[in-house]
Amino acid sequence: MRILHTSDWHIGRTFHGSSTLTALRGVLDALVAEVRTRAVDVVLVAGDVFDSATPAADCYTLLTDTLAALRDTGARVVVTSGNHDSAARLGFQAKLLRNGIHVLTDPAAIATPITIADEHGPVHFYGIPYLEPVLVRRLWPGVRTQAQALTRAMDLVRTDAAVRGGRFVAAAHCFAAGVEATPHLERDIQQGGLDVVPRAAFDGPDYVALGHIHGRSVLSERVRYAGAPLHYSFGERDKPRGAWLVEMDAEGLAEVQWIDLPVPRRLVQLTGSLDELLTDPRFIPDEDAWVSARYTDTVAQSDPMRRLQQRFVHCAEVRHTPAVRAAADTRTFTARVEAAGADDARLIDAFLAHVRNGQGASDDESDLVREVIGERVGAEAAV
Repeated sequence: MRILHTSDWHIGRTFHGSSTLTALRGVLDALVAEVRTRAVDVVLVAGDVFDSATPAADCYTLLTDTLAALRDTGARVVVTSGNHDSAARLGFQAKLLRNGIHVLTDPAAIATPITIADEHGPVHFYGIPYLEPVLVRRLWPGVRTQAQALTRAMDLVRTDAAVRGGRFVAAAHCFAAGVEATPHLERDIQQGGLDVVPRAAFDGPDYVALGHIHGRSVLSERVRYAGAPLHYSFGERDKPRGAWLVEMDAEGLAEVQWIDLPVPRRLVQLTGSLDELLTDPRFIPDEDAWVSARYTDTVAQSDPMRRLQQRFVHCAEVRHTPAVRAAADTRTFTARVEAAGADDARLIDAFLAHVRNGQGASDDESDLVREVIGERVGAEAAV
């Protein structure tokens, strides 16, 4: 049996204010093509299908089109919900879906697998939706953390699988111990580290398909994250996009290989002075990429985003990161003013140094300041 493990589609997510629906549709079309070409039997989607609990209508359209296209390849599809999804909205039409498409969002049904047979016999697929402790406490009294909830869910899975016999696979959405998250990207589902799920919780299944982390990760040969199909942050720009192709034989897990998916538009981080970013030929290959610009001028420049977008149409982020920073001055601004003395020109120079990373007035600026001050003094004397 061939299983394709994917997750974290985040349908409806924006990238720095730009819609990602068109790009995601192209990537999911490529995923469907891989499923068809490689004769995949089962597609597992491990949570965060949508980016929001209240997705827009066109998000449902993309999901419906993709699920139907996957089913048309002959593959069965098993989908679980993640922390971004509304389990109720994602699962409300589960019973109305085409035969062979299974949306699993009910914690009470965790121990009821989707069973799919191959030439070696049955394989049981257990879908574990994202388990919010406060919501599952009525089912499992005493559960206080997500780690406890996942452990309880996996205990139910192992117990049921032992009765049924044969091979079995689990899909879950969580933050597992030992995985590296993308800073500021994956929405925190931890509280003081108590909700980090220990890897031992996933002992037993022939394969565990995890979702929530946006970069691929291998916790063990049989416990993996597939990551997201699109880059949703500059922090993950160097992480590959794709899915895991899992081969099962009569004994269980036989082989796992990575399948790359296309990247609609590269993400790059460019660093240099603003003038270099605007004119240097070495940045020509990046002109059509998503750009995060770091300009290193000592003084903040005016309107850098507009100016950079004249060259990099898809510049989405600009940060001022001076190459040289002034030594830290712990004095208050009032103390700096007092130290500068009563001369107006010196006070202005002190203020400029305060707001411009230690750089006071240039020679031209000093001349202009003194000219203005002189005109002001002359005007007051004439009154």
